[in-house]
Amino acid sequence: MNSISKEKEIQVNHEIKAREVRVIDPNGQQLGIMSLKEALRHAQEAQLDLVKIVPDAKPPVCKIMDYGKFKYEQSKREKEARKNQRIINIKEIRMNPNIEEHDFQVRVKNAQRFLKDGDKVKVTIKFRGREITHTKLGEEVLKKMADSVQEIGFIEKQPLIEGRNMIMVLSPKQNKAKE
Repeated sequence: MNSISKEKEIQVNHEIKAREVRVIDPNGQQLGIMSLKEALRHAQEAQLDLVKIVPDAKPPVCKIMDYGKFKYEQSKREKEARKNQRIINIKEIRMNPNIEEHDFQVRVKNAQRFLKDGDKVKVTIKFRGREITHTKLGEEVLKKMADSVQEIGFIEKQPLIEGRNMIMVLSPKQNKAKE
């Protein structure tokens, strides 16, 4: 969405409406302030485009360049940036405050797998009925979970009660996520 709005902002050749512009030649040398007609003539002589690169300046700054090549290189840079970024998902694990040991170990294995994959883990303890009066039990379960995965993850968000749930967020340690 940002690239579309930036593309519309960039004005080329006859789209430029200013009377006077500051012109920069293809080598980066300033040619000075001149009328738009004169700037367009310079661009046509060089068989290149006049591109408005700083629209907010007084007068606007335009550069003589190959606009097609400029757009291609810009899209190439954006593609490279997208390739290098990592999308982090949040996986959720739900438990009760009185969870059995085997069930707990299954949840720990899932959390370890998620953290090794580089995802964050949201651990939720759901309190039903009168269990809400024993929030210490839920905190102990969350603490036990954090201790079980401390080699590959750390607590990003401490246990916090939201309504009838207690939530904690675990994040992968950076050196493990890159492997």
